[in-house]
Amino acid sequence: MAINALPSSSSELRALIRQGKWTGPTVALAPGRVQANLVVLPKEQAFDFLLFCQRNPKPCPLVEVLDPGNPEASQTAPRSDVRTDLPRYRIYRDGRMSAEVEDIREEWRPDLVTFLLGCSFSFEAALQHAGVPLRHVEEGKNVSMYITAIQTTPAGQFSGPMVVSMRPIPRDKVVRAVQVTSRFPSVHGAPVHIGNPQDIGIRDLSRPDFGDAVEVRDGEVPVFWACGVTPQALAVKSRPPLMITHAPGHMFITDLRDEDLAVL
Repeated sequence: MAINALPSSSSELRALIRQGKWTGPTVALAPGRVQANLVVLPKEQAFDFLLFCQRNPKPCPLVEVLDPGNPEASQTAPRSDVRTDLPRYRIYRDGRMSAEVEDIREEWRPDLVTFLLGCSFSFEAALQHAGVPLRHVEEGKNVSMYITAIQTTPAGQFSGPMVVSMRPIPRDKVVRAVQVTSRFPSVHGAPVHIGNPQDIGIRDLSRPDFGDAVEVRDGEVPVFWACGVTPQALAVKSRPPLMITHAPGHMFITDLRDEDLAVL
């Protein structure tokens, strides 16, 4: 199904995803609706991860936490099912990615706790409205994501590096991009770094750790935002017995409007 043939309604998009009719990235889908990263953990590890999110709100801004065994995000997407309503999931066992699947019903257990974390896709409509171009959207690609040398603040068993997303921004629009995204702290907010990628441990922008590479052209500056793929780097470093996440770029689409999470 072509992206221009997809509905704009978040509930209709979730239904298509649940039916397996859309399995690609969710970038540019449901403009104006909040998208969320997914982390699912056994109850035994859930408190440590909740504490990690509180200590690291830039990469892991909490949008909703579900009760153990509950698959419905009733506060942000009533009648949804986090087991089926994302295009792709990743399953990590003891620090290794063991599978990438289109639903997680076979993995579901009564003790699993779901965390929905803010996603930078949610401020992209505001950036475009402000005249800031987004190359990955223009080219129909997933956003570029990189593991950095920036260390998160540990909590319990969880520790590891921050992951960032990168967007090339025309030099004369960088200040505007910062202003716009600063209004959305619940979906990562302002950038964590602007300029030289080597300053944060990224050696080669043409080789992202997740997502697709895009060109940084003359007159453009690479701008980096904290990213909700950070828990996947934590899974590798901290090795919980089980962590289920979204596949990078394949998000949970909520019914919330971006403006619901904006600050003045």
